[in-house]
Amino acid sequence: MSAAQTPQCLGVLGGMGPLAGAHFLKRLIEMTPAGCDQEHICVLLRSDPRVPDRTAAMLHGGRSPLPDMMQGIALLVDAGADCIAIPCNTAHLWYPQLAANSHVPILHIVDAVLDDLAAQGVADGPIGLLATPATLALDLYQPALRARGYDVLVPQAQAFEDCVRAIELVKASRTEEALAPASRAVASLAGQRARAVVLACTELPLALPTACRNGFDVVITDSVDALARRVLAVFRPDLRAAAPIFPSPTPLTLA
Repeated sequence: MSAAQTPQCLGVLGGMGPLAGAHFLKRLIEMTPAGCDQEHICVLLRSDPRVPDRTAAMLHGGRSPLPDMMQGIALLVDAGADCIAIPCNTAHLWYPQLAANSHVPILHIVDAVLDDLAAQGVADGPIGLLATPATLALDLYQPALRARGYDVLVPQAQAFEDCVRAIELVKASRTEEALAPASRAVASLAGQRARAVVLACTELPLALPTACRNGFDVVITDSVDALARRVLAVFRPDLRAAAPIFPSPTPLTLA
């Protein structure tokens, strides 16, 4: 993208869930190499938790979130956004329809995660996925990972239950309680010899914060941070993200 084409205002379609959208905005601000207010990115956040549940829609015949998401994007564009980010992995199951009906580009979270995997030095091998039931069942990530030469590992029964429980706890604003099940889910995939585990639900980085990720013998790829880095690459191509790709957090001690 040339300088003339660099977007000026990011629209964030949030609320899916509310903490995840707020956390994405926080991480984007923290990762922006800015010395003053004026060097940060202009952001419009629409946090609308009334959007119907994405997994219920895809797997259980629930009401489609597509009309609400399309309306949210239209409102952001009308307010001045010229590029959209959606900090919800499962919402990207509707990406083709959203992109086809949007007048501005929509960044894709899977592309962002693939970039982060490469930047973390994970060029091949088994990749573990932790995500919502719909994201896993409908193969949001699997084709793209396999096209890059990765093998894909999905969580086994108990790890899957732990993953879903961690997501539910974050959605209920019980993030401290989410740490234990999220940790067990990551440890299970590490035990399956995953080279990296993708936190492919934007609640999971809140369940397993950076300070608790060094206790696993596996690379952790965070879809929230990946999307924030993709935003910075588009909006600030002249600058590097302040946060390292692979931080060195405090080791985790599991009980």
